[in-house]
Amino acid sequence: MRNQNFYDVWTVFWRDWIVLRKRLTKFILSRMVAPMLYLVAFGWGLGRSIEVQGGTYLDFIVPGILALNSMNISFNSITPVHAERVYHKSLEEYLIAPIWPDAFVIGKVAAAVLRGLISSSIIVLLALAFGAHFAMTPLFLLVLVLNCVVFAEIGFLAAMKISTFEEMGQVNTYILLPMSFLCGTFFSTHALPDPVRYAIECLPLTHTSLLLRTIGSGGEAPLASLAVLALYALGGYLWSSRAFRRLTK
Repeated sequence: MRNQNFYDVWTVFWRDWIVLRKRLTKFILSRMVAPMLYLVAFGWGLGRSIEVQGGTYLDFIVPGILALNSMNISFNSITPVHAERVYHKSLEEYLIAPIWPDAFVIGKVAAAVLRGLISSSIIVLLALAFGAHFAMTPLFLLVLVLNCVVFAEIGFLAAMKISTFEEMGQVNTYILLPMSFLCGTFFSTHALPDPVRYAIECLPLTHTSLLLRTIGSGGEAPLASLAVLALYALGGYLWSSRAFRRLTK
């Protein structure tokens, strides 16, 4: 049974990989634009004249850009599921297929994680070319994967619950956009007023930014932040599985 479940997950993932492989060059080139602008503006423009936490602002901001980018790519990689469910009705093929229901959730999330990691690797290469300094460790990679998982699951939930493209856009406006600027990506959350800071520090992207910045600078990863990301990932999986299984009833 476990082998069959793995095969089901692999089948869903492989379908998305085939689609990505055909568009890989365009995907890579399009993912270079925003990081290049961030690195030029904040790395060369602003970063050289500002020192943060004993290093350059470029070293400070690269982990934040990685957190921000992996969030956006992972979330947006799942949104086609919304069109499959609402408009194309092709999601019904998975609903009637003789596969483990959770295989669809895990396969789609894994494909989104792959896209997030490819995009992140582009940023790492660009950042090194711009002269950034940070340590790439297995734990650093694990945090990136966890962040991709969390936001892919949020994207999957949105695809299961939302009925129109306009509402999907509102998720970006009201959830992702505020996190992009407030969750420690461009500045420390300690600069915020305490009530705002406490609320912001409950969000997953804040913990990803903190972990990547700490690990990248050679510090010891805060276990509490790792636990928060793991809980978000577990909760997102359980909720996503429940939402998908409801469609099969």
